[in-house]
Amino acid sequence: MRANCGVRNSGQRLAKFGLLLHEQKTRLIEFGKFVSERRERRGQRRCETFAFLGFTHYCGRSRDGRFVVKRKTECRRLTAKLKEVYAVALRRMHAPIRDQHSWLAAVLRGHYAYYGLPSNYRSLHAFYRQVCRLWYRVLRRRGQKNRLT
Repeated sequence: MRANCGVRNSGQRLAKFGLLLHEQKTRLIEFGKFVSERRERRGQRRCETFAFLGFTHYCGRSRDGRFVVKRKTECRRLTAKLKEVYAVALRRMHAPIRDQHSWLAAVLRGHYAYYGLPSNYRSLHAFYRQVCRLWYRVLRRRGQKNRLT
């Protein structure tokens, strides 16, 4: 085991620069290639995951069997963004459909630009489906006949 690992030593190093670690939010986890292999040999479950910068990081395997760190959109971020999009879509409900479409396309492009990673396809597709679903719901509220025209 290395002498420099541990939360205490990291806290001392960060203190040199005037930074602090939040004790309740900081923890050491087993993560990485060799930890993953050891856990597989022992018959244990996968490594722990952690959230950072809006992604949930987890251990995985590439198609040819090599170890890779995979990332997917953090669930809380996804739900919060969908709620925000729905609230704004309700405010824009009576705008022309062309304007609504261009706004939603910009929202999707921005989301894809930040979260667009090969290991994150499921979350990206789920976000797209949910945005389409909520736009349909908003458009149906425009009148009492539930038509899109």
